Amino acid sequence: MKSFEEKRNLLLEMIAFSTIDGQLHRREYNFLLLIAQELNINKDVFNDLFHQELPQTPLKSEFERIQQFYRLALLMHSDGTLHAKEEEAIQQISLNMGLNPVATNRILKIMKSGSSPIISPDRILSIFQEQHN
Repeated sequence: MKSFEEKRNLLLEMIAFSTIDGQLHRREYNFLLLIAQELNINKDVFNDLFHQELPQTPLKSEFERIQQFYRLALLMHSDGTLHAKEEEAIQQISLNMGLNPVATNRILKIMKSGSSPIISPDRILSIFQEQHN
């Protein structure tokens, strides 16, 4: 990611999604804090993001949209509990991103049914590429 604004928007979207079930679990907060640290955003700035509104800025490339979808899916699984509101929200978000619903549903099903929600990047990309054919 290039700019602070892009990093901030990414975190704002993830924060908004993490509270869709009405709660912010400690594991979700820690996951978001880890991402903030990887993006070189200090804890004070990160904590301030919880009091800001989510801007409407579309992600540019399909690859960026897939990455953001997967980050949100990981966040959804980070607290160990899948809420119906989270599942509905991530499906709507992925549609709004213009991602193929067959591919996103398949990824969500794989994440839900496996012992770990982690999927290799190559597998994620191949699932989306299958839908292009």
